[in-house]
Amino acid sequence: MLYALIDAWQGVRNFMDQGGVILYAIAVLIFIMWTFIIERIWYFKTSLHRDIDQTLAVWEARSERQSTHAHQIREALISRASEKIDQFMPLIKTMVTLSPLFGLLGTVTGMIAVFEIMAITGGGDAKSMSGGVSKATIPTMSGMVAAISGVLGYTYLERIASREKKLLEDHLATDH
Repeated sequence: MLYALIDAWQGVRNFMDQGGVILYAIAVLIFIMWTFIIERIWYFKTSLHRDIDQTLAVWEARSERQSTHAHQIREALISRASEKIDQFMPLIKTMVTLSPLFGLLGTVTGMIAVFEIMAITGGGDAKSMSGGVSKATIPTMSGMVAAISGVLGYTYLERIASREKKLLEDHLATDH
């Protein structure tokens, strides 16, 4: 078991070394992005319903719900709850967008390495160029994998957030 973990760790290190420095930046970006996605999932599964129940309790405690002032209070309650629901969502979306751009940066740096080797060797040494090509393609692939996984996580979160905000608006009835 321990040897398998050591072999897996060595494989990850080799992969990271082949991709260059940008691959470490993509790994950090993925870690942070998924930390926020998991935090939002945790919030939706644990604290969201408590926050919505508190908002509903504040609204239900009001005796009057028809006036302009009551409508403003309703909008404020919805706004506060929506703010909690949407917390970190723009940041997650930004990280999803940045992932392929980091991959593109890795592509450019890898191609620069290829061009340097071509300039030194005269362009005929394919074996020497393979390291630069590896540094060009691995970050591109990693950036795309990060973006795809982030899009899946963000879409899931966005669907839950939209549903919960709509349900909250529907439950804050003004007909009493």
